[in-house]
Amino acid sequence: MTRRKLGARAVVTTAVSCVVALAAGTAVTQPAAAAPTNAGPVFLDGQAQIVPEFADSTTWIRQQLWVETEFDSDGDGRRDRMHVDVTRPGPTADGLKVPVVYETSPYYAGTGSTQRQYLWNVSHELGEQPPARLSPPPITHRADRTSVSSSEVSTWVPRGFAVVHSDSPGTGLSQGCPTVGGSNESLAPKAVVDWLNGRAKGFTSVDGTEQVSATSWSTGKVGMTGTSYNGTLPLAAATTGVKGLEAIIPIAPNTSYYHYYRSQGLVRNPGGWVGEDIDFLFDYIHSGFPERRQYCIEQVRDMMNRHQDRATGDFNDFWAGRDYLPQVKNVKAATLMAHAFNDWNVMPEHSVRIIEALKARKVPVQAYFHQGGHGGAPPLDMRNKWFSRYLYGVRNGVENDPKAWIIRNETGTSQLTPYADYPNPAASPVTLNLSAGGATTGGLTSLARPGTGVERFVDGGNTACNIGTYATADSPHRLLYVTPELSAPVHISGSPKVTLKLASSKAAANLSVALVRLPWTGAAGCESSTRGSTTSVITRGWADPQNRDSLTRSKPLVPGRFVDVTVDLQPDDQVIPAGQRIGLMVFSTDHEFTLHPAPGTELSVDLAGASLELPVVGGPLAMPVCDSPDTRATVVIGGVDSGVPNRPLAGSCTINDHILDGEQWPNHGQFVRHVTEVASDLVAAGKIEPRERGAIVSAAARSRIR
Repeated sequence: MTRRKLGARAVVTTAVSCVVALAAGTAVTQPAAAAPTNAGPVFLDGQAQIVPEFADSTTWIRQQLWVETEFDSDGDGRRDRMHVDVTRPGPTADGLKVPVVYETSPYYAGTGSTQRQYLWNVSHELGEQPPARLSPPPITHRADRTSVSSSEVSTWVPRGFAVVHSDSPGTGLSQGCPTVGGSNESLAPKAVVDWLNGRAKGFTSVDGTEQVSATSWSTGKVGMTGTSYNGTLPLAAATTGVKGLEAIIPIAPNTSYYHYYRSQGLVRNPGGWVGEDIDFLFDYIHSGFPERRQYCIEQVRDMMNRHQDRATGDFNDFWAGRDYLPQVKNVKAATLMAHAFNDWNVMPEHSVRIIEALKARKVPVQAYFHQGGHGGAPPLDMRNKWFSRYLYGVRNGVENDPKAWIIRNETGTSQLTPYADYPNPAASPVTLNLSAGGATTGGLTSLARPGTGVERFVDGGNTACNIGTYATADSPHRLLYVTPELSAPVHISGSPKVTLKLASSKAAANLSVALVRLPWTGAAGCESSTRGSTTSVITRGWADPQNRDSLTRSKPLVPGRFVDVTVDLQPDDQVIPAGQRIGLMVFSTDHEFTLHPAPGTELSVDLAGASLELPVVGGPLAMPVCDSPDTRATVVIGGVDSGVPNRPLAGSCTINDHILDGEQWPNHGQFVRHVTEVASDLVAAGKIEPRERGAIVSAAARSRIR
């Protein structure tokens, strides 16, 4: 256990009259004079501790100002200024310099109406231009605001950090236009970081000339954090490569507005917000100065209406300009990313895609995941270690910690569990095939060849219910394929993928897929919420079959003609307990997420071309899906005894269960290749010796299986 104290500086006595004059001239609120002190930050076990001299809120210095940016997004011919507030420990008035924890947001000054009439009407045919959306009443402008926010202040100021907030462009008392992912949303926080480093100008008023500096109290080292939209903006700032932004902790960030409002070509809303699109989000946050609002509406929101394309859902240049992944090449800030695997608002792919890109660039990155819903910050000690390491330079070893931390609570008490990485390095793909019966309950297993035959369902359209209803009762509006009861837990880690050979009776159709835990324990009504953390949904995904070959160009379906469609499901890391079953549900209109066309489109699935690729820790040998385990003493292949002991594998399964010599194979060679792969996996897993592998392969070759 170590204890460390850094940078203590004596506090200089300041006359009250000087304090009052300073406050009047630079929008600074300071306490009365204090006795000299050697207050400085204190660290214990690599974390900043609460220091009494910093914790006394009556001594905190509060400051309001406007930082000038490098852009003019509201067309008034002047560079936009961002409304900023500062809260810092009292000793910074006497020469102590501290780093900054910074949060920026478009929400601080209030938001617009969420009444259903202001969202898009989703009840129309696919491919049609929807009826015009009604805009909500303007957000009341609060010109008398004297601060931006108080979030994070009580956490970090007592520990020796300053806390800074700012309104995003076109919101609150910040000038400019909200662009929802446009370049000014990245450059605005960059300007604040530049001001904290003496590279940008700060002013005591939105349109004045009197300047205010931060260099007397700021070390120039900045860490950003926030949740949801507020979590997006730290990444946005980091993509500018701004010097001084040393660390970010984005929580449930939206890293691509296309991924937020579309799925593989399909028009889709975030969970709980049926009919939301990017232009609605503009209206929802547009709280800035009234005199520039009409300009912003005409130049930004009307542009969104022209390019967001709710008819086809195709990817285009408009959406490409609102994706942070291509800009990750500029990120230098150490990143602690947090997300929930049951977040159906900003889905976990948003964080996973950025984490993978940062790892490839060797940027320090760590991931924190939990099993709840939208939001959820990492534990304070984890955030504290991150900021202490990268803002104060404390050598606490956080860069050597495990790269992934996941809350495990699926089978018992919640426990924060470290892993070498995410996805779990021990996970590998397992192919599960479908067998007939999906209209009621078909089969789903990795221990059988693909099924045969064509199965059909009818789109429920605007009468559709959600997956809770479809999981708990037979329905003509879905197909459901279910594993046998698991005889041991299954640990899924990664992004599942579903491949379907699909035909439609119309040129366009929604395609929705869900992976569920059965028996179902969540809500089953048509209006069940997607915002809760208690759910039987493992993961889910959506796709437009018209975009099967390209995200940028739709290709209408030929009615009755089968096409191959791959649906990428959301990333997950979950342990499915023994005694439960895994279900794969295929349906069309998703009541909670997709457009609602008229019912009646018939969709057909060719089972021979349908499969689920599931990333499982331990790979194929870890799937405990044996209905009737083969308990013979040795591995026997088509009547040929290999002499190798028939050892147990996951749950009640044995080696013999993985041989599949009771299945129909196209030819003998393909069967032998399958057995060879299984035998190699067994060697890699330490279940058999290399010499035993040879005996098993030899037995397969001598068998007459085909």
